[in-house]
Amino acid sequence: MSNERITSPGRAPRDAEIAEWIGVEAYKYWTDLTGYIEREYPGIFMPEWLFGGKKHGWSLRYKKSKSFCTLIPERGRFALLVVFGAEERRKMESVRDRLSAQTQRNYDLAATYHDGKWVLLTADSERVAADMRQLLAVKRKPKI
Repeated sequence: MSNERITSPGRAPRDAEIAEWIGVEAYKYWTDLTGYIEREYPGIFMPEWLFGGKKHGWSLRYKKSKSFCTLIPERGRFALLVVFGAEERRKMESVRDRLSAQTQRNYDLAATYHDGKWVLLTADSERVAADMRQLLAVKRKPKI
């Protein structure tokens, strides 16, 4: 599947455009995850649409003082990017065995840079969607 992104400059994509671009199933995971963030982290993160140019297109970042996560709409799917610092990587060890084999593999293969380990997951099943919530809970404990 192509990783084609929304690259039209000017204004951030609207919900209906996201739904059409990523497809019905992926949009269900998109709304589930954005709803999870709003419920579990009320008033903490401000979602912000970022335009990365023609190469990277639009992404939706949740951030307070530092980035929490980024949702990337792609043709027929969406991906979640979470960057784990050193302390967060240590916390990952406590939940690693509860993650799907696919997520464990993605985590293990993720590149580590000076600012942390960049983990990218594609929301393509209920199991991966549950893993995404686990990763976000490691990144920051839910408020509720």
